[in-house]
Amino acid sequence: MNLNFGKISIPFFFLFLCASQSFASEPVEPAKAASTAEQAAAKGEAVKAGTAGTEQTAAKNEPARADTYVIQPGDVLQIDVWKEKDLLRELMVRPDGGINFPLVGEMVAAGKTVEQLRDDIKGKLAKYVPDPVVTVSVKQGLGNKIYIIGKVNRPGEYVATRNMDVMQALTMAGGLNPYASENKIKILRRINGEQKTFRFKYSRVEKGEDLEQNIILQGGDIVVVP
Repeated sequence: MNLNFGKISIPFFFLFLCASQSFASEPVEPAKAASTAEQAAAKGEAVKAGTAGTEQTAAKNEPARADTYVIQPGDVLQIDVWKEKDLLRELMVRPDGGINFPLVGEMVAAGKTVEQLRDDIKGKLAKYVPDPVVTVSVKQGLGNKIYIIGKVNRPGEYVATRNMDVMQALTMAGGLNPYASENKIKILRRINGEQKTFRFKYSRVEKGEDLEQNIILQGGDIVVVP
């Protein structure tokens, strides 16, 4: 005969109690849990290391900033190697963009920053001079010529001795004259033999709008003010 307590029978209660004790006494495998934690930590470190490596590679391959001066044909450079009196030269970059330096020979200078050219020379000199300390400077930026034509007060050829944007170039040319179409200005630039056109709306930039139009000019650029 089964004795009932409320609606629960004694056999049912006994089975439930046994199952609970069995579940509570089941051993936990700490070694397995620790192993899983270690794998997760190792995976996290690997991801972190991979991300760091990617960041370092990106930093190394980062292109020159838009406001960094780029050497142009016609520029006069001074190249000096510390404690090597015979390796002091003042050179003009040829129209083909090249220069000739002792022990290094022919190399391309145009299109590079001063830092890039310095590193190139240093790498080539390392065969002959232990740990060379190289200094490169632009004595005269004669190759960085910008041409401003059309309806400005002083059209002509200008040598930019530093980086110059469109607004600065127009100011150097005396500003627009009263008949200029200020929102139809164009910048012509030759890239790898192909001419590109950049549009410039003076009134928008003057108001502080569409400032991405106010690009840094490069040697050989032509600013056309209709």
